Amino acid sequence: MHHFDWSGIPGTLPTLWTGAVITFKITLIAIVFGIVWGTILAMFRLSSVKPLAWFAQGYVTIFRSIPLVMVLLWFFLIVPQVLQSVLGLSPDIDIRLASAMVAFSLFEAAYYSEIIRAGIQAVPRGQVNAAFALGMTYGQAMRLIVLPQAFRAMVPLLLTQGIVLFQDTSLVYVISLADFFRTATNIGDRDGTNVEMVLFAGAVYFVICVVASSLVKGLQKKVAR
Repeated sequence: MHHFDWSGIPGTLPTLWTGAVITFKITLIAIVFGIVWGTILAMFRLSSVKPLAWFAQGYVTIFRSIPLVMVLLWFFLIVPQVLQSVLGLSPDIDIRLASAMVAFSLFEAAYYSEIIRAGIQAVPRGQVNAAFALGMTYGQAMRLIVLPQAFRAMVPLLLTQGIVLFQDTSLVYVISLADFFRTATNIGDRDGTNVEMVLFAGAVYFVICVVASSLVKGLQKKVAR
């Protein structure tokens, strides 16, 4: 039977916090850029310009059909080479964090796009027609009338997807990026406390996700009222 030893965890907290910062950075960047790019994709998908609609549909289909871990590995292998050739960066520069942020942002945009598209389509078409009657352009109608209403209704779903994204960031383990989970396992390997560190990391993810989910549920009830 394994004899648990939790005594070393308090001393590892500063190191774990360094890894947690990387996890939070990836999550925040992917949420912001994912929503922005996802909004553009959603508008392309609803556009009457067929090439834009086809591009958005193909993009969403491709990224939603490929495992995230595979996308991470692709970008880990491709992005460094592209940046090094275009910007003339030294091969010794570690850009794993940048490649992870790019991969997560582009991947999550496909999921945010579908959420945002559904939110836009939920706004009654009559409001768009009323905006046109007032002399607004399509862009003005979307920016001033449709998107504010759509985003107000979509906030709980967008935040829920953000929680899923936060959990998925642990997959950067495969590219040896020292996020929270990777840092925890490295400490476990060093100190011979693999079981304890993995359990502790799982407990931290659990607490953060439960708290965030509770906040989202409260916000969802407030939006519904």
